[in-house]
Amino acid sequence: MTRLQEQYDSTVRPSLVSEFGYGNAMEAPRIEKIVVNIGMGEAVADSKKINSAVEDLTAITGQKPVVTHAKRSIATYKLREGMPIGVKVTLRRHRMYEFLDRLITVALPRVRDFRGVPGDSFDGHGNFAMGLKEQIVFPEIDYDKVDSIRGMDIVIVTSAKTDAEAKALLKGFDMPFVK
Repeated sequence: MTRLQEQYDSTVRPSLVSEFGYGNAMEAPRIEKIVVNIGMGEAVADSKKINSAVEDLTAITGQKPVVTHAKRSIATYKLREGMPIGVKVTLRRHRMYEFLDRLITVALPRVRDFRGVPGDSFDGHGNFAMGLKEQIVFPEIDYDKVDSIRGMDIVIVTSAKTDAEAKALLKGFDMPFVK
């Protein structure tokens, strides 16, 4: 069991049950999955850049990502249907908690001029989305071997019904919210 799983079972879940008045401990919201996505618009010109993004995301998450392809052609961007335009990985269970632990304790404090993540980045159904401008904040990425700086989107999907419940859940994991 990972550190965050034990923290959830011992402190976060009981505090959520008391705060929101759930009748059962299983009603308390939990994190279901984390989706990490790197959009690669520059892969249209050079398809070999997808391979370096796959390597970076594999090193960061510990799981092999899926290459996403264009659904339709867009002539303005010289994009044809079926071209690779990004990579994504869906983390669940142990890998999800390990990634969240490394994100909160290691990667976010390494972001330049970091003041916290915005507390209003919820979608209305209890899911939290954030973006990172550079992949080099993760210690698994060797700065000397990086060919270009890429950003990534991180979506934390919870079973919470409201944004307040989801924010309380993430605060229990010490997510550094601004407000």
